[in-house]
Formats: sequence, structure tokens, C-alpha cells
Amino acid sequence: MAGNIPQNLKYTKEHEWARVEGSIVVVGVTEHAQEALGDVVFVDLPKVGVTVTAGKQFGAIESTKAVSDLFSPLSGKVVKVNDALKDNPQTINSDPYGAGWIIELEPSDSKEVAGLMDASAYGDLLKNS
Repeated sequence: MAGNIPQNLKYTKEHEWARVEGSIVVVGVTEHAQEALGDVVFVDLPKVGVTVTAGKQFGAIESTKAVSDLFSPLSGKVVKVNDALKDNPQTINSDPYGAGWIIELEPSDSKEVAGLMDASAYGDLLKNS
């Protein structure tokens, strides 16, 4: 079941999404990921100013079922984290593409965005997995 896959986002095979907003990229987990995780109870957020690498872990998300690593879709510097998730991690379940965003990045190479999947390719990944 593909669920909700917004057309305006880019996706990774690890089920993170990326939304380009000017020079900043907002990152979160997909509806598919939060459904697979179940009730999110904790999010381990990186510190602002930390440099992350595309495809590498930047944090973790804990649910009643499991702990899963969060992988950065792009390389760059973390410029903002969603501090609201500290008190309300379940926002990821209720609004994964909106208020449940996790970090904002300043990409070190904006060309990396082109390497991410579009909504159609992500939908195909879900159908085939």
C-alpha cells in the first residue's frame, strides 16, 4: 500500500522525504515509514550546526515496535531541528509531511537533490518491496 506520497517532495529508499525551500531542505519520514514504525515515542535529533552526509545516519526514531536509524537524504549542515518533537514525537504519526518534519538542512551540494527519487519512483519502490 503506497499511501500518501506528495508529488512536491523527493524521497530516499530509507523512507525519508526532502522538501526544497529555497536554499534550505526540510527532511522528515514518509507516511509509509511512520505506519511501519507504529506509535512514535521518541526522536533522537542532531544538534544544530552538525554536518550530515547523504545516506548516513543523523539520528534515530523510536516507536513502540522498534528503534530505527534516520538517514540524511543530502549532505550539508543542520540549520534547524524540530524541537516540538521532543515533547510530541507522535506528531510524526499524525502529520509526517507537515508538523512532523525532523530537520532542516543547508545542502553542501544542491545537485544531490537530483539523485533522490520523485513521488512516482518512490511509489514504485513501495509496490515492489
